[in-house]
Amino acid sequence: MKASSCLPVLALLLAVTAQAETPAALKAKGEIVFANVPNYPPFEFKDPATDRLTGVDIDLGEAIAAKLGVKAEWRETAFAEMMAAVATGRVDVILSAMTDLPARRDQVTFVDYLKSGPQFYTTAAHGDAFKDMLALCGKQVGTSRRTSFPTEIAAWSEAHCTPAGKPAVVVVGTEGSADARTQLRQGRVDAAVQGNETLPYLMAQEPGAYAAIGQPIASQYTGIGIAKADAPLRDAVAAALQQTIADGTYQKILAKWQLEATAVPQVLINSGE
Repeated sequence: MKASSCLPVLALLLAVTAQAETPAALKAKGEIVFANVPNYPPFEFKDPATDRLTGVDIDLGEAIAAKLGVKAEWRETAFAEMMAAVATGRVDVILSAMTDLPARRDQVTFVDYLKSGPQFYTTAAHGDAFKDMLALCGKQVGTSRRTSFPTEIAAWSEAHCTPAGKPAVVVVGTEGSADARTQLRQGRVDAAVQGNETLPYLMAQEPGAYAAIGQPIASQYTGIGIAKADAPLRDAVAAALQQTIADGTYQKILAKWQLEATAVPQVLINSGE
């Protein structure tokens, strides 16, 4: 993380009180509207048994809303439309496992709340073929085209396959992580990549189906997206989130979803590379 990439947050964190200062507009309507697309367990998904929205982002959003003294309203929004939705005021914030990327900061500011990284994995049946990560060179790897993962896979390939005189990893863009897993199970790709924070949940849901390959290939922050011009809302959400860290709510939520390893010790602003 480069120090110059962060807005000053120390004063904000030191000023946190028992109740986050809720912007007047939010108080007036009595709710905070979160853009979310429920297709990325364990972050956000529909419980198959009840069809209710659930996941770590949902729990965190509800906790943040409680600190602000308002109701959490969840609005399903296509991932590609989220930044426009928050910039035009159709929603208040984005809370949907969005990676904090510099290219996205033209429209939004990120309040970062998790740190993780992209991870290669394959089917358990093919795990033995990838004992060495260099075995991925020349193979077809599926990953969501809407994420930073294709770029990060290409960078890893150039840094490791090229010097070893091996062919580059072939990136296959998919419609999302679920599509990548479908293609993996069907044998249309050799491996896949998704955030390493999601793999424990995935493997618990489908025991014996998948095998991780090596270590995460990059480090990244997941953030809550807020309109760039809305400093009061940014500060309020950051303060509310910091309060959940201070009182232990944050850590309990992460433990519930087996995400303790992704915790940040304090709220960060625009920390992604």
